[in-house]
Amino acid sequence: MFLTPRRLRLWTAALLAGLSLSALAAEGEVRKINAAQAKITIKSGPIANLDMPPMTMVFKATPPSLLKGLAEGDKVSFEAAQVDGQYVVTSIRKLP
Repeated sequence: MFLTPRRLRLWTAALLAGLSLSALAAEGEVRKINAAQAKITIKSGPIANLDMPPMTMVFKATPPSLLKGLAEGDKVSFEAAQVDGQYVVTSIRKLP
């Protein structure tokens, strides 16, 4: 994969968000997954670091491999960031 400046910014944001800690994590439910476009729709509680109230929203998965093993209806804990005007999920895990 060729690392363009935009991809470098996305990966940097993902790395920094990965180093941020569960205090920034939000919880929600997976509503839809579009693996071909690396997008996930999540109905979530508040997302504190983005100053967002509870809502259903589409996020880009960065990296796309984050979507592996997830299914519609899964309860998840996730971290998100805004990179270049786009909302991205930078980490996600299924909740029991």
